[in-house]
Amino acid sequence: MDFSAFLGFDRAIFEWVEKIFGYGISGVLTPILVFLTRLGDGGILWIALAIVLMLFKKTRKIGFTVAGAIICMFFFNNVFLKNFFARPRPFDLDVWKDWFVYPEFVTRPDSFSFPSGHSSSAFAAATGLTVSKKARFIVPGYVLAALIAFSRIYVHVHYPTDVIFGALFGIVYGVIAIFVCKFIIKLVNEKTKLTVFKD
Repeated sequence: MDFSAFLGFDRAIFEWVEKIFGYGISGVLTPILVFLTRLGDGGILWIALAIVLMLFKKTRKIGFTVAGAIICMFFFNNVFLKNFFARPRPFDLDVWKDWFVYPEFVTRPDSFSFPSGHSSSAFAAATGLTVSKKARFIVPGYVLAALIAFSRIYVHVHYPTDVIFGALFGIVYGVIAIFVCKFIIKLVNEKTKLTVFKD
């Protein structure tokens, strides 16, 4: 796919981010956003959250759904879509190299750029948390997802359009997981004598 039509929009967002945030307000913002971007590496945060939630019967359904969302994201996003679109990273294009010098804190991934895996996994997991129907899960989930997604633009390892579409795809993966996991949970509770999941 030709992404050249998006380059003007992407660059405008990059420039806006640099103008507003200036790579750290009093040196505070950069370490926080670098920490957040690393927090999303490999979806480890969301996998760990899913495991912890599954340990307790009261939250097992939530954890199972979050895990389902991450699995769905991995296969659709990282295995299929990234390789299908094969979009180069911003730092791999000469047009960006001539304009922007990457700071030392940037870790440059070797995978394709579109859609953003960090954004997809974060929003997939946050959407999975909505099965809790509790604001204490849902609000922090989406806030953290948005911050992690923004951090990918801030460190310039993704185009803004990678992040936007990654977030949208992530929500779709989460919705798919909600329906699939709901069916599986119902089946498990009906077919086994053990109450594996809390009703």
